[in-house]
Amino acid sequence: MPLTNSQRRFLKGRAHALKPVITVGNAGVSDSLLEELDMQLKTHELLKLRLRVDERTARDECIAQLVASSGAELVSRVGNVAILYRARLREPGLVLPR
Repeated sequence: MPLTNSQRRFLKGRAHALKPVITVGNAGVSDSLLEELDMQLKTHELLKLRLRVDERTARDECIAQLVASSGAELVSRVGNVAILYRARLREPGLVLPR
């Protein structure tokens, strides 16, 4: 389900105080990184990622791969930082505005 603009604003506000939990290096996306991302999304729902990739197109590809592999929604991307959200299936923690 795509996020609405008000939901994106809400999630960006909640993510503002978060520290990046996962860092993607120049090696790119690996299987172990995808496993860690899945585990963190199951725990936290809302994550901030730091991308240490030199080129903008490579960063965009990494973010697209992370979003596609995890089933998360891209909330925002500013420079080297991306915010991802995936609702928990059993017990949602964040209640999004309509």
